Amino acid sequence: MQYPDSTFVEDTAIVTSRSAILARPGAESRRGEVPAIRESLAPFFQVFRQIEAPGTLDGGDVCDAGHHFFIGVSQRTNEEGARQLAEFLATDGFSSSIVDVRGIKGVLHLKTALAYVGGNHLVLWDALADLPQFRAFDLMRVAPEESYAANCVGVNGSVLLPSGCPRLESALKRRGYSTLPLNMSEFEKMDGGLSCLSLRF
Repeated sequence: MQYPDSTFVEDTAIVTSRSAILARPGAESRRGEVPAIRESLAPFFQVFRQIEAPGTLDGGDVCDAGHHFFIGVSQRTNEEGARQLAEFLATDGFSSSIVDVRGIKGVLHLKTALAYVGGNHLVLWDALADLPQFRAFDLMRVAPEESYAANCVGVNGSVLLPSGCPRLESALKRRGYSTLPLNMSEFEKMDGGLSCLSLRF
């Protein structure tokens, strides 16, 4: 297989209500995936933009929280890639803020440890909870033993999350969300999470 990581389609593009922004993955072996995703998105978007060298950007470092985007600087996304994305988002009328996760153990991408599930609610690791970027949000801290579940996906008032995470599932239900636990064990072996497997627009 030429692109064995291509199941993690989220890393190749950032899609908004106004444009599709083609990423430049931090792993050089994945950059060949980008032309293919552009072709797949072409029927849905008239406006395309592209992260250019020396910038690198993985979609897994971009958390869409409504009209505001959190952009992670990580092992895969550098400062230049984050800057280019912030400019593209501003052109389309969206605000953004940078979250540096390079010093947090176990975090490959920002969304390893952060998810926006709607209703002003963020699901996140303790290591991010005290950052000023998140003060305006209602925070649901993920227990360390359920850390993998921080990568969950809110869709139409429901939340898809990895199975076997009862504490987070209970917290979501208390806030009025229906939940759909899914077996993610095979993807977890490859450091992949739920959000990695789709583009949502």
